[in-house]
Amino acid sequence: MKKLTTLAVAALLGLAMTTSTVSADPAKGQKIYSKFFKASCGMTGAKFAKKKDGDDWTMASLKAEIGKCKNPDMSKVTPDLLDFMKEYSKDSGNVPSC
Repeated sequence: MKKLTTLAVAALLGLAMTTSTVSADPAKGQKIYSKFFKASCGMTGAKFAKKKDGDDWTMASLKAEIGKCKNPDMSKVTPDLLDFMKEYSKDSGNVPSC
């Protein structure tokens, strides 16, 4: 019985840790875009995000679009930035403030 309880607690703790680290934040992605990519890409985050529909934004397509900018810092391409692109994509109707 003690092994079963320990296993259940460990599984619950593991699940709780996984769900909290997986979530991405569009607001954080907006800050990343404004700070690192706005000048090099020559457009606002709103225009950049509207290049594709939400389903079309993947990490590969984001890296390809960022790669077209002048001297991009690819280490700054994160899940938060991808979530920002999906949140404010062409078909979302949302408008960011950057």
